Amino acid sequence: MNRCPCAAPAMSNSSSIRQFLLLALADTRQLQLLHFCLLLGISLAALLGNGLIISAVACGHHLHTPMFFFLLNLALADLGSICTTVPKAMHNSLWDTSNISYTGCAAQLFFFVFFLGSEYFLLTVMCYDRYVSICKPLHYGTLLGSRACAHMAAAAWASAFLNALMHTANTFSLPLCHGNALGQFFCEIPQILKLSCSKSYLRELGLLAVSGCLALGCFMFIVFSYVRIFRAVLRIPSEQGRHKAFSTCLPHLAVVTLFLSTAAFAHLKPPSISSPFLDLALSVLYSVVPPALNPLIYSLRNQELKAAVGRLRTGWFRKH
Repeated sequence: MNRCPCAAPAMSNSSSIRQFLLLALADTRQLQLLHFCLLLGISLAALLGNGLIISAVACGHHLHTPMFFFLLNLALADLGSICTTVPKAMHNSLWDTSNISYTGCAAQLFFFVFFLGSEYFLLTVMCYDRYVSICKPLHYGTLLGSRACAHMAAAAWASAFLNALMHTANTFSLPLCHGNALGQFFCEIPQILKLSCSKSYLRELGLLAVSGCLALGCFMFIVFSYVRIFRAVLRIPSEQGRHKAFSTCLPHLAVVTLFLSTAAFAHLKPPSISSPFLDLALSVLYSVVPPALNPLIYSLRNQELKAAVGRLRTGWFRKH
């Protein structure tokens, strides 16, 4: 059973808060060290996998295509996401602490929302890439030229930045007077809203609703695109052609499903089944696991990427 950090006495406003107390991953020293080792292993897997994808795409000139360009951006978002939350959790587990400074909490929340939003928008753009590639192959070079790809990637990053800036500024402008203990192992908007003592939090709920509508719009676009994609794939006469089309679509669909299912269940599950242990497990599942699994999912089905990573690894061993 995870222990909840002891809250400081109720405070009159957020200006008197100098630090927040994060939820401890475990309440015994042995489990804390075990969690540290698990997080270290997942982090190294994410760094290695995403680092290999970035290096392979950057160094392999034959991979300079829209699909791999967006995959490189996704790998950068995954690296940023896991580097935002995991190092602090590892530090707290290793040194048996639970505190994070007020500024550190604000920075962690901003970067977490930023990289999470970037990943979702990039997955939506990647869905459009697959849709054009399979359903409109004759227009692929026109609709997804190098300039168009750069603009779409920039739009994804810029939208995520503005969204994160808006939520962070609004969340930390709220007066907080219900202590400083957060029921999560990293700084998260819903946990900070629980500390608010003003109806101003309704403004943040409104912003969350707007972001939710945007996320729902992206989700509907992904669903609609994949309905069209699968219809087009099933009309391909040759089995080899269908296999090649599926090999480029299924990894993306698996990543989207993993990302959306874990995040949606973590935030939309009914209160009746909520518990500190389940909330913690789900938060790890949607914030820590996907960045480590995404490179594996993509490399398993994509022969070009597997070959590029193999050449990169062979070249590195020859040099050393």
